[in-house]
Amino acid sequence: MAELLRVDNVRASIEEKEILKGINLTINKGEIHVVMGTNGAGKSTLANVIMGNPAYEVTEGSIVFDGENITEEAVNDRAKKGIFMSFQHPISVPGITVENFIRTAKNTITGENVRALAFKKELKAKMEELSFDTSYANRYVNEGFSGGERKKNEILQMSILNPKLAILDETDSGLDVDAVRIVSEGVNRFHNEENAVLIITHHNQILQKLQPNYVHILIDGRIVKTGGPELVREIEEKGYDAYKNLA
Repeated sequence: MAELLRVDNVRASIEEKEILKGINLTINKGEIHVVMGTNGAGKSTLANVIMGNPAYEVTEGSIVFDGENITEEAVNDRAKKGIFMSFQHPISVPGITVENFIRTAKNTITGENVRALAFKKELKAKMEELSFDTSYANRYVNEGFSGGERKKNEILQMSILNPKLAILDETDSGLDVDAVRIVSEGVNRFHNEENAVLIITHHNQILQKLQPNYVHILIDGRIVKTGGPELVREIEEKGYDAYKNLA
């Protein structure tokens, strides 16, 4: 399989506090990777650093995406190259409808003017796949949305923008069983041999519907163990405390 992302010995800080302490991670096309760990372990920091959030400073190491060193590149440039990140706590965007928001994002990323009628048809089809009320296309982004609706909106954006790498930060957090199933199905429909998915979580709900290739345990800013899906069951049995001495 062709390499898509390589995080090479990355150390990163926020407000001069070091969070990531030498992360090494390689993701190939066609793979699903899961990073698990307790709150405060650095999982969301890893997602934000890969995406290029300027609040985080990479103090050492490099990030290579699709053969290019993107360590110093801005968020919008990374998005144009094919990286997408869904947020743990999606914010509201008053005054901008879901339809306009996603269409504008697609125009920006592709550099092409997406035709309105074709886009409306695609948006409606994707929303129906997610059991997402199509009237929400004309509502302001996440205004009055439930937690589940906000997460569906994130998956909707991913499915239409069709990135090379989708980073899902705690997408399953706070969702009921039905919403987790719908989100998982959306991820499965999106995933293929030409893209990859990185799931950040400390639950196993979403993993019951997805089949990851690799599971990584992140403790205190370090990946302390990597394995296959069986590692999820091991975490369930032992808890995260069993890995703290490896950090």
